[in-house]
Amino acid sequence: MKHIPYGRQFIDKNDIKEVVKVLKSDWLTQGPIVQKFEESLAEYCAVKYAVAVSSGTAALHLACLAAGFKKGDEAVTSPITFLATPNAVLYTGAKPVFADIDYDTVNINPEEIKKKINGKTKAILPVHFAGLPCDMPKIAKIAKKHNLAVIEDACHALGAEYKANGKWVKVGSCKHSDMAVFSFHPVKHITTGEGGAITTNNKKIYERLKALRSHGIYKDKSIMKKGQWHYEMRSLGFNYRITDFQCALGFSQLKKISRFIKRRIEITDMYNNFFKNIRGMEIPFSGNDFKSSWHIYALKIDYKYFGFKRQAFMDALKKRGIATQVHYIPVYKQPFYKTNYKSGFRHYPGAEAYYEKALTLPVYLGLTDKDIGRILSCIRHILNKNGK
Repeated sequence: MKHIPYGRQFIDKNDIKEVVKVLKSDWLTQGPIVQKFEESLAEYCAVKYAVAVSSGTAALHLACLAAGFKKGDEAVTSPITFLATPNAVLYTGAKPVFADIDYDTVNINPEEIKKKINGKTKAILPVHFAGLPCDMPKIAKIAKKHNLAVIEDACHALGAEYKANGKWVKVGSCKHSDMAVFSFHPVKHITTGEGGAITTNNKKIYERLKALRSHGIYKDKSIMKKGQWHYEMRSLGFNYRITDFQCALGFSQLKKISRFIKRRIEITDMYNNFFKNIRGMEIPFSGNDFKSSWHIYALKIDYKYFGFKRQAFMDALKKRGIATQVHYIPVYKQPFYKTNYKSGFRHYPGAEAYYEKALTLPVYLGLTDKDIGRILSCIRHILNKNGK
């Protein structure tokens, strides 16, 4: 029986060819292909600059540092996200503060953001959950009023778009933010194995990001006048560099991004057509002003109505070779955050309601129509078995 994971990479002969080409070259790291990938990504996102790094988490960390986070600062973000988002804030000595989500979109609620802003607030980190863009114009307006930075966690949202003032805006273009962060983990739209990137239109931020990813080192023409070997460490940076062969893979993958997203939309449409008329099931939000890139398909299921627990449902699918996942356990439920930040779940009714019902079904390019049919047939069988 074929195993169906909830997500996986798609690598073709051209991807392998591009990687092998770099492996046979003189540059495995810190070479020309890194910049080539960055320029390609910036062009795709319609933004001035892109800085590629070793992971999405590294990208989040450097974005927070470039925004000037320090001890005592606070940053408002969503509780429904991967741990990397709030953890990156903590790495800088600042504190993440959670604002509840909108239950329908599962994105951070701008009205809840307003309630969390105080004199310590430094930035807002909206998370484009599952590939659906947040209400960026509204968030940017809040940020401008309070003089806050905006860092988009766009790790789910490469290729997503939203409408602002009647025009479509690409996530990553930073039209309503200071920076946007992407991940290239194998389950994302494109992969570099591990890897990430930050986009920005601000040249100073761009130069700072490049230095921070390589130990805080600057090496420009004025410095090199002292000697070609000369460089200056002006701040405490990190080794968050990405390799040329990873970027060769990313460059090749980016050429196929439209195809990748098109297939994700097709899969989502098949799911929606099946679930939309089933009582006790809620399909993911979609709207006329948003184009999700569908990183994941997060279905909401009323398990009480169906008379089974989520784990039992997931186990039943697993026995049939179908993997599912839950995105995400609200961050404030994690032992570390409960112990250190004492965030009570009673303050997040949207996040609680969503988490109670959440289940992620498989979505990736290699998923065939036959695979989708098998998934839906198994779900139908499980529901019928429970009398629904």
